[in-house]
Order: sequence, then C-alpha cells, then structure tokens
Amino acid sequence: MLELKNVSFKVPTENGTKTVIDNVSLKIDERFVAFTGPNGGGKSTLAKLIAGIYLPTEGSIYFNGKDITNLSITERAKMGISYAFQQPVRFKGITVRDLVALASGRNLNISEVCAYLSEVGLCARDYVNREVNESLSGGELKRIEIAMAMARSTELTLFDEPEAGIDLWSFNNLITVFEKMCDKINGSILIISHQERILNIAGRVIVISGGKITGDGKKDDILPGLLTSSTCSVLTDKM
Repeated sequence: MLELKNVSFKVPTENGTKTVIDNVSLKIDERFVAFTGPNGGGKSTLAKLIAGIYLPTEGSIYFNGKDITNLSITERAKMGISYAFQQPVRFKGITVRDLVALASGRNLNISEVCAYLSEVGLCARDYVNREVNESLSGGELKRIEIAMAMARSTELTLFDEPEAGIDLWSFNNLITVFEKMCDKINGSILIISHQERILNIAGRVIVISGGKITGDGKKDDILPGLLTSSTCSVLTDKM
C-alpha cells in the first residue's frame, strides 16, 4: 500500500545542509505499525513526509501504486492518508459533533456521532455538543481525534506520539481504544511512540535513528533488543 524508495530530506543550515532523513526505503501494508527510536532521530519527519506536510528532497513515495511524492497534504488526504498531530488543535465555536461529522465526509445523525464517541470511551451525552476548546483535557482531545479517525476510516492513519501530554488514566484508555480501532478501521495505522505498551500492540516495529532505519520487524523480534540497547533508553513503560 505505502512504499518509500530512497527517500531523503535535507534542511538548510548556517554551514550548508543537514540530512534529517537519509536514503530510507520501506514498504508498509500491515494493519498496525509503530515508529520508534531516540528523540531527534527522524520519526516525526518521516511521518510528515508520508502525510505530505514535508516533501522529500530526494527519492519517491508511492501510495497504492501511485507516485504521490510531490502531492500536497490535501491531495494525499483525498487519497486516504490522514495525520493526527501530537497536540490536537482546539476549535473555538465548533462542537465535537461538528468535527466528527466533518471527518466522516457525510451528514451523520446524532446516533452515529454518539456511537463513535462511545467507541473511544467518551459518554456521548456529555461530549456531543461541547465546544472543542480549552475546557477539554489533552486526553479528551486525543480520544475525540481518534473518534474522528474512526469516522473518516482512511486507508492510512498516522498518529504522532498520541501519549504526549496526557495522564495515566487517559493513557490506559488510549491503549484500549487503539486496540479497538485496529479492528474497526478499514486500513492501516502508523503510530510514532516511545511507549513500550503501545509498541506491544503493534504488529511491526520500525526503529529510526540518525535519519536511518536501524531496526525493522515483528514486535517480538525487535522489542527485546530495544529494551537492552542504549538506543532504547528512550523507551518507557512508566505510564
């Protein structure tokens, strides 16, 4: 479904250029894939290259056999690629119901919206008409964003560190929600995470360090090495 061929991404610096992603090639067609590795290793940049937020300076990206290398984020979204930011956006004046319906691309009735909210562990009656503003916690926003992803049901959904900035209770619920989402969504999920518990529910783990893929395989093959290596001192299970 998704293929990267010799993808590189360089940014200008005072002394020339810096290579953030260095000649990465991979194919992704599994249901649940996780990117992990040290901070600054290139995980988020690679995900943004896939989503179209950044465009590669070298190489090609293919989605369902079509070259999307130079397509914008909007064009890729129309093709079935969605991206959930590390810090979800708040929209003053827009209700949760509005956002979920907008994500679905059709006119949802109240029962349909409530069903999506219930799937992510939110009491629909309490949230359906709430504004998406500062009154919502980080954990609530993350779950609303996941409800939107479920409603949209794109072929490829990317999440950038969904555990960031949320409390233990919300994190524990997120694990359950992602397990459900993997069964419900009609496509693949790609999550960037340092959390061992999230990596444990992924079918495939890709390690990115120094802009390169330094590990790639089934979680049972990759995680033991990560937890005993210096690279994976960045992983944690303390939530």
